[in-house]
Amino acid sequence: MATKPQPSLSLPLTTKVQLALLNLVTDSSVRSDGTVNRRLYNFIDRKAKPNAVPYKGVKTYDVTVVPSRDLWFRLFIPTQQTTNDVVSLPLIVFFHGGGFVLLNAASIPYNDFCRRLARQLNAVILSVNYRLAPEHKLPSQYDDGLDVLKFIDENRQSIEFWPKNADVRRCFIAGDSAGGNITHNLAVRACGTQFRELSIIGLIVMQPFFGGKERVGSEIRLEGAPIVSVSRTDRCWKAALPAGIDTDHGWVNVYGPNALDISCLDLPPILLFVGGFDPLRDRQLRYHEWLKESGKEVLLVDIPTACHCFFLFPELSEASILYKEAKDFTEKQCSKIQMEK
Repeated sequence: MATKPQPSLSLPLTTKVQLALLNLVTDSSVRSDGTVNRRLYNFIDRKAKPNAVPYKGVKTYDVTVVPSRDLWFRLFIPTQQTTNDVVSLPLIVFFHGGGFVLLNAASIPYNDFCRRLARQLNAVILSVNYRLAPEHKLPSQYDDGLDVLKFIDENRQSIEFWPKNADVRRCFIAGDSAGGNITHNLAVRACGTQFRELSIIGLIVMQPFFGGKERVGSEIRLEGAPIVSVSRTDRCWKAALPAGIDTDHGWVNVYGPNALDISCLDLPPILLFVGGFDPLRDRQLRYHEWLKESGKEVLLVDIPTACHCFFLFPELSEASILYKEAKDFTEKQCSKIQMEK
C-alpha cells in the first residue's frame, strides 16, 4: 500500500526573502544572554501611523491607557457595513506576537493584519501595545492585558472615537505566538475578575508560544523552519522570565508539571490554530488535548502546510483559512448570545 505523501513547505520567493530578513534581524537583535539590541531592532521595525480617514475599508485610532507604562491600543473600525450602521459589532482584543521581546501594535505586519481581520470578520479590533521584555518581565504582559480589559469595560465612553456599535458583551480575546500565550493566561486571570459589562465569549489562539524544559519532537524535526527555532525560543524565554523561574512554570508550560487546574474555571470556547511547519506544533497539540481533558470546548484547526505566523503574509493561501475559520467561530459564538436573550 502506497504511503501518503507528506506536505512540503512551498513559499513564494517574496515570502522567502521576507522570512530570511526577519530571521536575520531577530538573530541580530535578541542576544543569547537575554538582552535585546533595541536600537537596532527599532531602526528596522517600520511602524504605521493611525488612519482616521478610512483606508481599505477600515479607520484606525490610537488610545492611551497608562502613559507611564506606554500602554495603549490601536482601534481598527470597519467602515463598510453589509447591513445598517446601527448593527452591533463584536469586539476582538488582539495581542501581537514577537516572543514577548519584539514588535508592537503599530508594526506594519500587525497593523496590516489587524486591518484585514477587521474587514474580513466585520469586527472592531483592539490591538494592544503591551510592555516588552527584557525591560519588563512576565507577568507584566498579562497585567497590561487585564488593565486594558478593565479600561474598556469602565472608560470606553470617555473615548471620543469609540464606535457606538462595538459590543463589549460580545468580546473575544485573540493573539498569535507570544500573543497566543497572553490570550490563554489573560483568559485565566479574567475568570477571577468581575467586569461591569464586558463579557468574554470566545478565545482565538493562533499558534501559541508555549515552552518547557523537555524538547518536543516538532522542535527537533522542524529545526530550520521559518521564524521559530530552539535557539530563538530559548533566547526569548531567557529575556521574558524573571530570575528563578524556568520554562516549566505554569505561564510557559501551561499543561506541564506546574499547570494550573483549569477544570473549575469558566473559560469560554476556544479556537486554536496549529501549523504543520511550526516547530511549536507538538506543544500546541498537547495544549489542545489538555483543554479537552479539562472539560473545555475547543476547536482545533490544523493547517498542514502552514509555517509559524503564516497569516501575516496575505499572499499565502493558508491565510484565507484563518479568516474563514475565525469568522465562522465568532459568528457562531455571537449567535449563541443572541439566542440566550
